[in-house]
Parts: sequence; structure tokens; C-alpha cells
Amino acid sequence: MTPFVFHNPVKVLFGKGQIEGISREIPKGARVLLAYGGGSIKTNGVYDQTVSALGKAGLFFKEFSGIEPNPRFETLMRAVELARAEKLDFVLAVGGGSVADGCKFIAASIPFAGDPWTILSKGAKVPSAVPLGIVLTLPATGSEMNAYAVISRAETSEKLAFGSPACMPRFAVLDPDTTFTLPARQIGNGIVDAFVHVLEQYLTYPADAPLQDRMAEAVLATLIEIAPQAMAEPPSFEARASLMWCATMALNGVIATGVPQDWSTHLIGHELTALYGIDHARTLAGVWPGLVAEKRQTKRAKLLQFAERVWSLKDGAEESRIDQAIARTCGFFESVGVPAGLKSYALPAETPSIVAKRLDERGGLPMGEQKDIDAKAVQRILTLAMGL
Repeated sequence: MTPFVFHNPVKVLFGKGQIEGISREIPKGARVLLAYGGGSIKTNGVYDQTVSALGKAGLFFKEFSGIEPNPRFETLMRAVELARAEKLDFVLAVGGGSVADGCKFIAASIPFAGDPWTILSKGAKVPSAVPLGIVLTLPATGSEMNAYAVISRAETSEKLAFGSPACMPRFAVLDPDTTFTLPARQIGNGIVDAFVHVLEQYLTYPADAPLQDRMAEAVLATLIEIAPQAMAEPPSFEARASLMWCATMALNGVIATGVPQDWSTHLIGHELTALYGIDHARTLAGVWPGLVAEKRQTKRAKLLQFAERVWSLKDGAEESRIDQAIARTCGFFESVGVPAGLKSYALPAETPSIVAKRLDERGGLPMGEQKDIDAKAVQRILTLAMGL
């Protein structure tokens, strides 16, 4: 286990009826930017609950709607202009991970002195940010309890990430009832997103971190166990509650402490979303089989551990157990409606070389837990994935 510093100050309000709690969490006298996506919160009751809580606290607020899946820089900058013009000093994100990510960028950009795009394109430091709270409506990204965000720019077909301690939410409301009107596609995507988040931190190489391993395996096993009930119609409240907490635990820093991390599946997947508009979670399930085929030997020890502890594969030859674990994982993705591999997307033949070039030109290579995935490896990974 490597040395680490862990600090997560996010206050979580979990369970039924917790949205009203924001009236106690936002400072008195705050001028609030209430930001959300396409308006589904107005049909499922979340908007009314949120506005009621703001009214109860006597808070002034301005609304901003239209934050897209894979939130766009162009859209978010309009919110920044509104916040600056109205002197808003607290951001309340109501929605899924895209809204949460977008609002982190808004919060960072409001006081930022230069071009906010440099936060993403050049890694410009975020010295301060407007405080942020989140009312989560879609369990998937874990953005409600971390300092990171991924933002797209339509003009340049880029999807880039940033992170700053200044963008840690002050609080996050997690009420499983808010997920009950979501379509099956979004729930399936959320399950896969959370699952692959864990794999990026767990499926690397042994690091003498048994507690982190066991916690990661617990999240993976729980997702597998509750997925059928979470996908059912009507869904189980208990399953949706477990999904919501699993997605948060998958990326709040706990299982990442002191262990190597990969994230190459995500970085390659971001390029596919930027280029072709494929859902984020679907790029993960699409790329992962190619990634694990390419890195099978360097990940061998953890693949065997994954096979035994998550999929209960203890007998037979080691290669067979690895094969079965990979097949069961792909089958799990498929069981929640998310294709494993990229074959079904009919991507252009030149995709592997295009993605590898973009990553290389941006300085994103080499990557992976061993820093051994170069441009040629990216091409091999995508070629493999596109054949599956």
C-alpha cells in the first residue's frame, strides 16, 4: 500500500424526504443558481421539492436549465454569465452526474480570472470556486462525492476532465425515490458506469491493500446482486437505494486510497463519446473487453482474484477462470442492456488510429497503471474491441 492523504468533506443526506434538508445546508442569505438538465425534474416532483426547500429557507435563486448529458462548455458558460450578472454565490445542481459535473465547472468558472477552458485544456489551477450542493437524481458517476468533472466542447469535439478540492460539493442529497421515473437505459448505464469505476481502481496489480480490495469487491458483488431488482419495473426501493450508494462509494476516493489506478478505459471511452456521441457508460462496456484482452498478462494476478472473489470461480485452469470471469462480466453488462464490445456501433475503420493520435497529441499517453499503454496499444485495444 502506498502512502496517501484522504479527505472527503461532503455531507451526505441519504434516504426518503431528504431534499427538504437543503434548507439547512445552504447558508442564509446565499444567492443560488439552481441548475438542472432537460426538465425531467419538473415531472417527477424533484423540482417542486427543491423549490419548496429553497423557499422555506428564504433563499433568492435564479434557474438555469438545459445542461446536457456530457455537459457542453458552450452551455455551461451561459450559466457562468448568468451567475456573474446576478451575483450568485452558491450553485445547486439538481440532476445526474452530467449536471453535477457541469455545475462543478460553473462553480470553478464564476470567480476564475482567465479563460475557463484552460482549466480543462491546460490544467489551469482552480484557486477558488463558488460553493456547490447536489441533489442527485441518477446514480452512476459518483460525482456527488468527489472533486472531479468531465466536460465536452462541441466546437472542438473534445471531452476533457479536471479536478480541484475547491469543487468538492458541500453536501449531496441522495433520495432513491428520485430514480423511479428514469428509463431502463439510464439505470443500466448507471450500473455499468459504477462497475467500471471500481474496475479501474481494482483490476490493476496487487498492492498489499487487502481492505481496499475487499471493499472494491463488495461494491462489485453488490451491483451484480441488486441489478435485476434495480432494473425491474416497478423497481425495488431497496435495490435502487443500494445502487445509489454503490455508485457513490465507487468513486468517492475510499477504494482508491493507497492503490494503483488504471483509467485507460475511461480515457479511450471519452474520445468515442466526443467523436461519435456514444453514451459514456456504453463506451466503457465497449472498450473494456479490448483493454483487458490487451493487458491480460499485466493484470493476471488481479484477474484471478476477481474471478475467485467476485464471480466465485475457484476450480479449473487459471486461463479458463480468467476467460470465464471476462465472459461473465461482459454478460453482466449485456444483462442490463449495455452492449459489451464495440461491434454493434459500426465505427469507422480508422477509429483506432484517430483515437490514438488524439490522445497522443494531447499528452495523454502513455497511460494505465503501469504507464505502458502507448499509441500502438490504444490502436490494438480498439481494434480488439471493435471486433467484439
